[in-house]
Amino acid sequence: MEYKNYINNKWIDACDGQTFDVENPYTEETIAQVPKSTKEDVDKAVGAAKSAWKNWKILGSLDMRDLLREVAVKSRVHDREIAEIITAESGKPLIECLDEIEWIASIFEYYSEIGRDQRGRVVAPVTPRSMSMVVKEAYGVVGCIVPWNYPLLLMAWKAAPALAAGNTVVVKPSEITPLSIMRWLEVACDHLPKGIINMVTGFGDTGAFLVEHPDTRVIAFTGSIETGKKIAAMAATQLKKTSLELGGNDPIIICDDVDVNIAAKGTAWGGLLNAGQVCTSLERVFVMESIANDFTEAVVEEAKRVRLGDPMHTKTDMGPMASKMQLEKAEGKVKRAKSEGARLLCGGNRPEQYERGYFYNPTVFDQVTSEMEMMNVETFGPIIPIQKVKNLDEAIELANMSQYGLGCNIYTNDMEKALTAADDIKAGSFWINDPLTDNEAAPFGGMKMSGGGRELGIEGLDEFREPKHILIDYQIREKDYWFPYDLDEGRKT
Repeated sequence: MEYKNYINNKWIDACDGQTFDVENPYTEETIAQVPKSTKEDVDKAVGAAKSAWKNWKILGSLDMRDLLREVAVKSRVHDREIAEIITAESGKPLIECLDEIEWIASIFEYYSEIGRDQRGRVVAPVTPRSMSMVVKEAYGVVGCIVPWNYPLLLMAWKAAPALAAGNTVVVKPSEITPLSIMRWLEVACDHLPKGIINMVTGFGDTGAFLVEHPDTRVIAFTGSIETGKKIAAMAATQLKKTSLELGGNDPIIICDDVDVNIAAKGTAWGGLLNAGQVCTSLERVFVMESIANDFTEAVVEEAKRVRLGDPMHTKTDMGPMASKMQLEKAEGKVKRAKSEGARLLCGGNRPEQYERGYFYNPTVFDQVTSEMEMMNVETFGPIIPIQKVKNLDEAIELANMSQYGLGCNIYTNDMEKALTAADDIKAGSFWINDPLTDNEAAPFGGMKMSGGGRELGIEGLDEFREPKHILIDYQIREKDYWFPYDLDEGRKT
């Protein structure tokens, strides 16, 4: 396929013809060149979306449902092809990318149905023979700025509810992983009306053009705190709504009543999935002292069993990191952790068997303290730090000792402990004995500096709808509270 911007259901080059390279992190080779979009390109995309919104917002609910459901059907038909593109541009194992396609199909199915439900409510009138309705209506054009770690999934978390709510969309993919979204638009969205979903590729300046555009009414973004703050500040100048998911430094608490081997397997998977490049990756492990040695040893053994390799191979557990920059960040964090006194138990280097590819060995530390950098800043790499705690109270205190509040996890057979921790820890998601499992019918999002707004669930739909109160009097009649006033006489009855 040709790698171009997708505007008004047409593939077009950037206005000035400039492009940039997309790299395969396994081979370190350029696999495509895509448009480096300008402000003019963003203007065209937003203009197409704005024009399309006039008809999309009034489309019958059954027709809208069928169109969005067809996206899910076509996504599944082309799942292998699209998954292979995600793997090629991100380095993520193919099995994880196939899961990603299934998840986006499920999300479009879900929102195709609930988008026509709960469109408002009727509230009690304040006067006889009248009615007050609260309707939820679309904002207009939504800008979706998506990251590289789950390019299609995190796009679908935004685009599916935005479209189901009656908005139109302009997507700005990460410059690292734009190709899968391009192919998905080509094979899964070709039946959609012109202009309801558009895409422009580029770097941060392209995203800024989308945020600053006067005709985008909502900006949905997943990324770093620093970029999220900039987006919030830019949007505030136009009082523009934002939905921001800004990452985490998620803790997991391992209680002393668990099967150590199962907890270790779950912790290793939750910390090393997608090479640790997950917003809710397990980045702070708090384990009870009485089982700490056995648990840590088991985690190290699990980390050593992880099979690195070609992400296209069916038995690869972990591929390369998504870019050279991400690899270098992981190396820097490991170096600083060692200098701060953490003890390296395994990994901490690049695998010698790979001359190419941005690989990094699964890494486990212990003798960690809460003051260390990796316990306070999002890691986003295959690094698992383990800290001993005396009891649940200490674990809860340390879990809350963070600027982040995206997610938290616990392993325990004691539901009193689990639910006490769920009550006391400030996090948008709390997983008990099942790390990192999402449900499209339940909301996802962060507290504290991990963002504002929610994705998924009915809450995710409401991010893209604003309420309007409509008051109806059954007949035209004179009101007793109109002019002329007469305070002495009082109100008429």
